[in-house]
Amino acid sequence: MRFIRVVVIIGVVLGGLFVGVDRWAVGYAEDRLAEQVRSRQGLAGSAEVEIHGFPFLTQALSRDLEQVDLKLDGVDVTADGRKTRLSELKASFHEVKLNEGYNGGTAKRAEGSAQISYEDLTKASQNGVVLTYGGAPNKVKVTATLDFLGKTMTRSVVSTVALVDAGGSKVVRVRADAVPGEGIPGIESAVRKRTDFDRRIDDGLPAGLKLASLTSDESGVHLALSGSDVSLAGS
Repeated sequence: MRFIRVVVIIGVVLGGLFVGVDRWAVGYAEDRLAEQVRSRQGLAGSAEVEIHGFPFLTQALSRDLEQVDLKLDGVDVTADGRKTRLSELKASFHEVKLNEGYNGGTAKRAEGSAQISYEDLTKASQNGVVLTYGGAPNKVKVTATLDFLGKTMTRSVVSTVALVDAGGSKVVRVRADAVPGEGIPGIESAVRKRTDFDRRIDDGLPAGLKLASLTSDESGVHLALSGSDVSLAGS
């Protein structure tokens, strides 16, 4: 009985040491991967990484991770050649195969979400308009100043913001629901030239992660993302 007790105690101690080493290793790996992502993305904000699954060391030895969660703040993406900031991006990468350098990998599949504030959406409009919440889901208020018939006027419209297929890819589209004509010929066309626009996100998301759907509320525009064979840091 004493021998069995000693064996149990040794097993508990060794098990505790293994768990401690494993948790230290996963914490170190998360920090290094976060640094790699931050460097690759050129982030103005922060990067947080969480590696799921236990034990981590056996996953690392096989270079196969069950799931890696990523949270980024201040991500710059390119919308039609102009930088647009995502205030937040979250993504979950599943069945990640690490590269030989352990500084990145490729996920079999991934899904996530991103948010664009109205302030950053205003900057992305490139039309000199101001966008704010439109009072209902998927509605934005677009305010534009324009010159018409020799007069400078300001007009606000409620527009629908949606994700649509265009040219084989997804684009963010803003279209006014209606433009009051005020009995002036040509004013609707003039307003729409300022308030209606499409923006294609060309670059800045992890390679393989694509726009899937879009919603909006008081805090901004929310993008759902998904993809397969998605790159996670690395080169």
